[in-house]
Amino acid sequence: MAQKPSIPKGTRDFLPDQVAKRNYLYGTIRTAFEKYGFQPIETPSFELSSTLLGKYGEEGDRLIFRILNSGEKMKKADLEALKEDNLARFANSLAEKALRYDLTVPFARFVVQHQHELSFPFKRYQIQPVWRADRPQHGRYQEFYQCDADVVGSDSLNYEVDFVLLFDEVLTELNIPDFTIKINNRKILSGIAEITGESDRLVAITVAIDKLDKIGKEGVEKELKERGVSEKAIQQIQPLFELNGTNEAIVGRMKDFLQGSEIGLRGVEELEFVFKKVEQLGLRRGKLEFDVTLARGLNYYTGAIFEVKANGINMGSICGGGRYDDLTGIFGMPGMSGVGISFGADRIYDVLNELDLFPKNVSNTLDVLFVNFGENESDVCRTYIKEIRANGFSSELYPENAKMKKQMKYANDRNVRFVALVGEAEFASELIQLKDMISGEQTELSLEEVIHTLMKL
Repeated sequence: MAQKPSIPKGTRDFLPDQVAKRNYLYGTIRTAFEKYGFQPIETPSFELSSTLLGKYGEEGDRLIFRILNSGEKMKKADLEALKEDNLARFANSLAEKALRYDLTVPFARFVVQHQHELSFPFKRYQIQPVWRADRPQHGRYQEFYQCDADVVGSDSLNYEVDFVLLFDEVLTELNIPDFTIKINNRKILSGIAEITGESDRLVAITVAIDKLDKIGKEGVEKELKERGVSEKAIQQIQPLFELNGTNEAIVGRMKDFLQGSEIGLRGVEELEFVFKKVEQLGLRRGKLEFDVTLARGLNYYTGAIFEVKANGINMGSICGGGRYDDLTGIFGMPGMSGVGISFGADRIYDVLNELDLFPKNVSNTLDVLFVNFGENESDVCRTYIKEIRANGFSSELYPENAKMKKQMKYANDRNVRFVALVGEAEFASELIQLKDMISGEQTELSLEEVIHTLMKL
């Protein structure tokens, strides 16, 4: 017996109703992006390994999918590195290309490569799949879509304010009932490392404290010790794990903590600007919260850091982002400030599914199905179908004169909005029996009236 086919763990097939829901999600995000003035771009699914490696920190590099060289290029394998047990160098010689880990680093490469064709500040959005060699689990996939918006060419904090509003707009439009937009600033984290005398271990500190909600206070302290952070510094950092109260109160405590750190206080000042402007404009549904332990573990953030969580749902962050003032510098274009955010579309999809928040008609992939009563009736139905399609609505004829039960089951399976019946009586009177599959109501109408009914939806 043939082996049942399967797909790799961490990937998924999508049935028509799932694709319809995903298109609704992408459409909502795309509409908001364009409303805020972002332009669409696309980049290749894979990049040169040298473009991606070293841009995400130690943990990020581990999760990059490499593409094995083929043909003659296999002869370039660094066998000396293998003999020396230098597996990293050997792996690099076997794979010159890699699947993109996110959309931000490829975007930085895009900006540098096309800098003379762009007008700055350049605002782009991108909705494409990315790949990560992560352990598959609930809400975490190896292949998933990101929906990114970025601005490069300006260091104005007005864009940070706009991104908070954009998070709020999209998630409110998707009807997510309760979500928190967490914000921190990388300068504050640098200030913490400076005050504790551990500036050279900034990455170690940020990677560890970013795991607070996953491994708890004791787990973070243990990891800090393992990464060489001094006991004295850990004691200084500990109170930050338990900060609570209003944003204003936490800002006040951080000002006290960071006295003596110019960069740390500058980070607090930047956050104060964002809080003030967002408060003036107001959020529709989301709550903006200062989280001093938020780090996201990525080396390229230099200013604001964002993370969004749907409250009451057992899932990680559904959105994230931040400012990366020197990201394009790694591709030979220093001084290009940037800030961007990403919507985790697959996680948001799971939230909408779990809370049953998708519109009830989102999977209605066919507006009108004509029942097949035989050859003569079908000829008339085809002329009706052509006219309905010409007016922008989807319609089709059931392919054969099958039992009514079978045809109606097909209509239900397809989530058809209306079923049209043209039997002998309707054939003679040039009318259509139109059945509303939601209300169950059936009405006798002319073709023009059927089209008018569809237009009113």
